[in-house]
Amino acid sequence: MNNPDSSTHSRTQPDSTDSSVGGTVIGLDIGGTKTRGVRFEHGTAVRDESAGSSNVQNVSRDVAAANLAELFGKIGGGQVDEVYAGAGGIDTDEDAQALADLIAPHVPGARITVVHDSRLLLAAGGASTGVAVIAGTGSAAWGRNDAGEEARAGGWGYLLGDEGSGYWLGREAVRHSLRLMNKGLAPDRLSSALLESCGLDEPGKLIALFHSPATGRRYWAQQARIVVEAADDGDPTSQDLVDQAGRDLAVLAEQVVRQLGLDGPVILGSGLGTNVRRLQEAFIATLSGRGIEDVRILAQDPVFGVPRLVAEQRG
Repeated sequence: MNNPDSSTHSRTQPDSTDSSVGGTVIGLDIGGTKTRGVRFEHGTAVRDESAGSSNVQNVSRDVAAANLAELFGKIGGGQVDEVYAGAGGIDTDEDAQALADLIAPHVPGARITVVHDSRLLLAAGGASTGVAVIAGTGSAAWGRNDAGEEARAGGWGYLLGDEGSGYWLGREAVRHSLRLMNKGLAPDRLSSALLESCGLDEPGKLIALFHSPATGRRYWAQQARIVVEAADDGDPTSQDLVDQAGRDLAVLAEQVVRQLGLDGPVILGSGLGTNVRRLQEAFIATLSGRGIEDVRILAQDPVFGVPRLVAEQRG
């Protein structure tokens, strides 16, 4: 079964060592669901821990601070040379500084760098230039060319976009269920699975649940697994949704490729991008149809791009 938002990670990674990076470096991958932290000693990953999200666009500042405190309690702070953090929603220097301020008390004296999480993905794919596409709780594409120019598409958040993301799939499953209800039709395979997952007995109750303060972006992003499982079981509606997610992500990637004058690579990653084969196939086929052939699926978690980024930053 594909899990588009898994909280389980392998504790060993094939490319988790970079001997060119000396000292102690902590890499953080801060998503909408959780914060992943890896402690690198001289380029080798020695600790790998997770806590709840510390992205202030998804949780309150107090919750973010508490989750960071939990993570550093597990991974260790103290004598750290650098912290390199990637997070969704880092659009301005102010965004980056706000997150750096939450990290700083745990690593006194350390150099702290905060970037959009798509940069981690590109580096984890072994590339310094190209386009990284995030398909997880949210979605975005970011790229850089040989001239150092950067461009981004999407990443506006779930209220403005996030097409092809886990949240988008969950929301579209709700919309599909409500359309059937309005037409007087019985719940189909996807709608029945969604209702069961949400603990509801009829589609009309999805409206109140969707707008309830008790649910939010993370809750509905987690419902993406229902769509993926139904697609794997042959449900045509779910297959169409997963295919559309792949095509939408390809559109984001193509925009950045054209803007930067790149040939590739385009690297797809995060929960959906790494785990859902049908989405990958739609993504690759769409880009291939538009003349973009160097398309790769990320083979390791984005946080393991941190040693490469630190090495580049140190020159």
